[in-house]
Amino acid sequence: MMSDEYVYDEATGEWVAGGAATAVADDAVVVRDSVGNVLADGDQVTLIKDLTVKGAGQTLKRGTLIKSIRLTGDAQEIDCRYEGIKGLVLRAEFVRKR
Repeated sequence: MMSDEYVYDEATGEWVAGGAATAVADDAVVVRDSVGNVLADGDQVTLIKDLTVKGAGQTLKRGTLIKSIRLTGDAQEIDCRYEGIKGLVLRAEFVRKR
């Protein structure tokens, strides 16, 4: 049975049959926090443990709120901003979704 439905796949830049587009979407990396909640870009997280930041000479305390995270494509790393620390990357196992 042939289908005339095609979907534009932005990742590959090609038009694919309707059923093939769902297979491409299944390859997305799912990032989970310490308790199993799925994280997404823009989420707010809190730290569940004191973390020493290498190179910054600073310790982030347990309960610190991190706003507007970004996913990196790695299942265990999230990119975020915190005042005074540039390029902060945290492991997902040390945060909890707020």
